[in-house]
Amino acid sequence: MKAMILNRYGRTGASSRLRTIQYASSLDEKGVAASFMPFFDDAYLARLYEGRSTTSEVVSAYRRRVGQLQKGSRCDVLWVEKEALPWVPWLLESALTPRTIPLVVDFDDAVFHRYDMHKSALVRRILGSKLDRLMASASLVTAGNRYLADRAYKAGAQQVEIVPTVVDVSVYGQKQESHPLRSTSIGWIGTPSTWTEYMAPKMGLMSNIAEANGARIRAVGAGKAATTHPLLDILPWSEACEVSQIQQMDIGVMPLTDTPWARGKCGYKLIQYMACGLPVVASPVGVNEEIVEHGVNGFLASTEAEWRDALVTLIENPKLRQSMGAKGRKKVEDHYSLQVWGPRVATMIKWVAKRAMA
Repeated sequence: MKAMILNRYGRTGASSRLRTIQYASSLDEKGVAASFMPFFDDAYLARLYEGRSTTSEVVSAYRRRVGQLQKGSRCDVLWVEKEALPWVPWLLESALTPRTIPLVVDFDDAVFHRYDMHKSALVRRILGSKLDRLMASASLVTAGNRYLADRAYKAGAQQVEIVPTVVDVSVYGQKQESHPLRSTSIGWIGTPSTWTEYMAPKMGLMSNIAEANGARIRAVGAGKAATTHPLLDILPWSEACEVSQIQQMDIGVMPLTDTPWARGKCGYKLIQYMACGLPVVASPVGVNEEIVEHGVNGFLASTEAEWRDALVTLIENPKLRQSMGAKGRKKVEDHYSLQVWGPRVATMIKWVAKRAMA
């Protein structure tokens, strides 16, 4: 049985690595041969994060994807991450997509809001309903959280399954106990754009908390978007180093603003932190409220006072950090691990293909 996966990025793109690529072994164990075909290559993301022009990479991406779609009829199931052709109207994308092959579509972000909430009335009119029509045409929609699943149901999707973003717990080992003389590290991991959107507005508060309590702030992946600060350690992201860099943190944070886009997020940072045995502090937005059990594996914080109380409490209590971190690790093992979800997702993909053959 053959599955063609049209992922958005290669391994350097976290969403593709986690939502599709990491399931390769599970698919293979179920007798499904997977071919991964990214839209953007790694050079695109490298140039994007460096603030350089990506025009040539984008042109190449569309050419590559049209060729990939032309090969789609050779597979038994087509698994698309988000959409096959971003910013292309539905009628053209559907015309290029093989109609005799069952379609699985995965969403881990509220990408439909790029269209239906766009400032341009023309974009809203032409593309506003594109992803709803895509979801309605799919044999299966996998959604990273309830917010995304509800959108798929409203769009008329035939079958919807909530599949959280998960990690391989055999790779994410728990951090060792921190040295008592080392400054407590408030940690964040992400991309330059998410730093600018969510973390940068909190830096004034967090730097004040860090300074008053002998702590430091550790930012992995923020790049040039982060402004230099004497208490801020800005570290480059790499797949090879991300686990060890999280293990050097003592507290993991995930601030969000309560917007439709943020409600579509899947809490991946929290799952990474918790897999490494860190307590977390997060905004109570979207799926964060499901992942974080307030007072058990971390704290939910809305106001500046709540953020301050949560962080100071954890900075001052190493034993509480250890206890909450252990409970977070257990929750990831039970509910957000590849070990649990790998066989489930592979079974879903195989089921779609077998049903079409029947």
